[in-house]
Amino acid sequence: MSALRPGTPGATRTCPHCKTTILESANVCPACQHHLRFDPDAVGSKAQRTVPLRVEGTIRPQPTDGALEYTMVVSIRNERGEEIDRQVIGVGALYPGEERSFTLAVEAFEVKGYRAGKGRSRH
Repeated sequence: MSALRPGTPGATRTCPHCKTTILESANVCPACQHHLRFDPDAVGSKAQRTVPLRVEGTIRPQPTDGALEYTMVVSIRNERGEEIDRQVIGVGALYPGEERSFTLAVEAFEVKGYRAGKGRSRH
């Protein structure tokens, strides 16, 4: 959980449904997609959400290959190149004729009432 005080951009909490650490400001859990609270301004805030990074890819073994094992790892680094988080998202194996598709998306939205330079987060 975040050491940031509640209401600060970047403050976190635990989803009561799936126990994933999520942003305190989230109305819907990005992991399990359960609704967490009603937000009458949700329609307006959706317009401010952006996806500044989206990467998609597919892997499939060649017919001459045996089974391929894979590990999907996500790493987050700060502006100095220091790793601040690293998660193994999934592991598995592929056999000839099978394939797996992966999508990584970073969703971002503007925090209302926050002025640049005040109370910066370590993340």
